[in-house]
Amino acid sequence: MNIRTNGLEILGPVETDKRQALHLPLFLAGVQAGFPSPADDFIDKRLDLNEYLIQHPAATFFVRAVGESMLGAGIHDGDLLIVDRAVEAQSGKIVIASVNGELTVKRLERKGQRLLLVPANPDYPPLDVSDHEGFEVWGVVTCVIHKV
Repeated sequence: MNIRTNGLEILGPVETDKRQALHLPLFLAGVQAGFPSPADDFIDKRLDLNEYLIQHPAATFFVRAVGESMLGAGIHDGDLLIVDRAVEAQSGKIVIASVNGELTVKRLERKGQRLLLVPANPDYPPLDVSDHEGFEVWGVVTCVIHKV
């Protein structure tokens, strides 16, 4: 069952601690985004995306972004976000926060004594949550999965 709330869709149920390893080839050579280079035929190692993307499986959840308030941070409508509750929510980090029971994804910023949730799109205003009783950080976004 998926739950949709203001700007986010929580995917569920997700069990990150009962994952099956899927080791895929990781090539030693990088891929040129400019001019092509000769290809190397060397596989560096096998890569399991669970191990690469998830540091704290018991504290990690997935959520789907809805809307355009974080376009400037590379988060698009429909992107899958990996959120880690074990990572400290510091100023400058992109967080999943609950404001009056509604979830949102924004950059957490401290400006003097003020605590703000700041969108990465100038069409949306920042939200001052300094004295907001209904404010809670659910976790820090550690990865954005964007299909092309």
